[in-house]
Amino acid sequence: MRKGSLWGSDKMDTVKIYTNIIKDNMDKPEKVNKLINFGLTAAYYYVSFFKDKRIPKSLHYLNKYSIKSIKDSLANPQNSAWVNLFAPSEFLIAMDIKPLFIEAYSSFMSGFFIEDYLIDTAESRGMSNTLCSYHKTFIGASELNILKKPKFMMTTSMICDANIPTFKYLSKKHGVPLYIIDIPYKYSKDAVVYVKKQLLEVAEKLEEVFNRKLDTDKLREVVKTENKTRALMREYLNHAGEKRFLPTMTFEMYMLFASHVFIGSKEILHFYEMLVEDIKRVPERSGKSIFFIHLLPIFEKNFKDYFNFSDKFHIAGSDLNYDFVDEIDENDPFKGIAEKLILNSFNGEINRKVARIKELIEKIKPDGIIQFCHLGCKQSMGGTVIIKNLASELGIPFLYLDGDCVDKRNNQEGQNRTRLEAFLEML
Repeated sequence: MRKGSLWGSDKMDTVKIYTNIIKDNMDKPEKVNKLINFGLTAAYYYVSFFKDKRIPKSLHYLNKYSIKSIKDSLANPQNSAWVNLFAPSEFLIAMDIKPLFIEAYSSFMSGFFIEDYLIDTAESRGMSNTLCSYHKTFIGASELNILKKPKFMMTTSMICDANIPTFKYLSKKHGVPLYIIDIPYKYSKDAVVYVKKQLLEVAEKLEEVFNRKLDTDKLREVVKTENKTRALMREYLNHAGEKRFLPTMTFEMYMLFASHVFIGSKEILHFYEMLVEDIKRVPERSGKSIFFIHLLPIFEKNFKDYFNFSDKFHIAGSDLNYDFVDEIDENDPFKGIAEKLILNSFNGEINRKVARIKELIEKIKPDGIIQFCHLGCKQSMGGTVIIKNLASELGIPFLYLDGDCVDKRNNQEGQNRTRLEAFLEML
């Protein structure tokens, strides 16, 4: 597979053959499950034993961890919960429940090159073609019974307008308990109390469904670990503007495992400890750095060719990985997590997101900004002009492109190449 893909090497022919075997058996969900599990296992051992020397130790660690987390969640659905990227998974970590988040699963299915089949299945069952492809891929896998139902589902009302209808549909289809956490747009004491009350209900529901108690001291320990992790995130950012760290497109998106769903785990704390040590050791900044807004098109050929292990251009970061970097109240973790959800820079009015982007840009000092507007994501596309105006105000070249982070059929490679090359040449 090409650079930055699921396997992290150039074994494209092997993967395509394997993809065709999976597609030929889509009417046999048990067999497809075994094939996907075998593929994930093979990927895990491949990246464990055939390490790319261009990749620092921290990203090797993250690569293995991300693959393993998906594999473990799928292997034991009765100890798993389906969540979205912004769900408060601290409760799951504290109760040893495996989270499976929609966005990651769909990305991995795109890495297997079967997202088109899953998306077409979802649309044939009545899903709108304008629905986010992350959600359509996940729904398609559910429709084909490739995904075994979990014991619980949890999502939030914030950011993504597809979350609630998708989770409601899946909950009804599988008869699985669902809790939707309603997040107010604006921060206030009343808003914190409102969300905290819901989080207490979530904890009670998890205890009921999984027949185990939430240890509040363990939840506090998870939050304490999360605070240590966020301190390391801030330290990393202090170096990001001065150093030439070289994550690939895929690794920058893998960072979402660490900055969101699994933050608070000891493994992710260890990852950030390694990451900070790695960035301290890399050379001083050279070439041109690009800061990404929202998502990165990890399967788009032009972006892979220009940014993966390039001497000329490197990824300076993306705002989605730093949507919240402050400390959480360790004494009252329910209150602390409620505040975290409300204060997320992606929650509420666009001005909050723009202010966060400005902070990150002033710290990282990138040479250019790229916003890849993922089709179906109104949140991303709706703020483009405002972010473009911010870039103009800061005197930084800005490029936006429309495309799809999952469904490769929606990317116009020729048009993307022309605009991307013109932008990079300008830098």
